[in-house]
Amino acid sequence: MSSTAQGARARARMEVTAAIKEEARRQLAQEGAARLSLRAVARSLGMVSSALYRYFPSRDDLLTALIIDAYDSLGASAEAANERVVDGAPLERWTAVAEAVRAWALEHPHEYALIYGSPVPGYTAPVTTVPAASRVGLLFIGIVRDAHHEGVLAEARELPDDLVAEARRMAADLAPDLPPATVVALVAAWAELFGLVGFEIFGQFNRVVEDRPPFFRHAAVRIAHGAGLR
Repeated sequence: MSSTAQGARARARMEVTAAIKEEARRQLAQEGAARLSLRAVARSLGMVSSALYRYFPSRDDLLTALIIDAYDSLGASAEAANERVVDGAPLERWTAVAEAVRAWALEHPHEYALIYGSPVPGYTAPVTTVPAASRVGLLFIGIVRDAHHEGVLAEARELPDDLVAEARRMAADLAPDLPPATVVALVAAWAELFGLVGFEIFGQFNRVVEDRPPFFRHAAVRIAHGAGLR
């Protein structure tokens, strides 16, 4: 087979794969991840199920592809926001990244629900999702690390005795060059930030917080303070 023919087949496969994932995202928005069906996707695209299985052998394979795409899209948005203010103070960078996370979630609520909402029954994410899932977390770690190396990171509160061992394990896994107490504060800040986004995306702020952008910005700064950024 000529290289031209091989290239045409590769492009065709990419186009069909993209169409499958786009239809799957549409069904996610309408039915939710738990009801995603390869047969329904194939039917909507005018494909026979056996043809679709050549692209995604199972529903879980399709879900995994959608999850990786969502994490990568979120990560790219966060990294672009950080790059725009990369010469700014760590707190400015943290706030820019936090606001980019919120903006992405508001623009992609169903994909946000897929990666940060309720687990899909019967599905366990494979380790192949970890690199994409780690992008935003690693970005926040990098911001705190820069503040630590610049000597502008506030010292974290002393840990209770029953948390010291776990803090050391977390630091060894996530950021060996940071104090364990700082890593604990950072993980808590990361969870608080995504909890804040989730409250907005899933409707818990309805009739509670009306002017949400300044509220989020203020809360994101307070959360950053908890991680030691000033």
